[in-house]
Amino acid sequence: MLENDIFKALADPTRRTLFEKLAAGGMNASALRDGMDISQPAISQHLAVLRQARLVREQRQGRFVHYEVDPDGLALLCGWLARYRAYWPARVEALKSLLKDMDQ
Repeated sequence: MLENDIFKALADPTRRTLFEKLAAGGMNASALRDGMDISQPAISQHLAVLRQARLVREQRQGRFVHYEVDPDGLALLCGWLARYRAYWPARVEALKSLLKDMDQ
């Protein structure tokens, strides 16, 4: 199931950081590595996992590969979250009520 791949990919803090950087704007692997204490091969491995989960796509530009967030993968993630969105308002209200009762 692709949703499992998505959550497995985002479970790693380094991959989440890479994904967040790409969400701010596409870039190549060298630019992604800036500010991180990680080797180029490790970046490539993390990007491969994100690509496999369809969270990131790549486009070759000359001798560089440009990476960006894949909207199709995000749509799958948003679809999964949407199934549970209906539960939260009632649960938040119940929590507010519980906390209010505890304060009194």
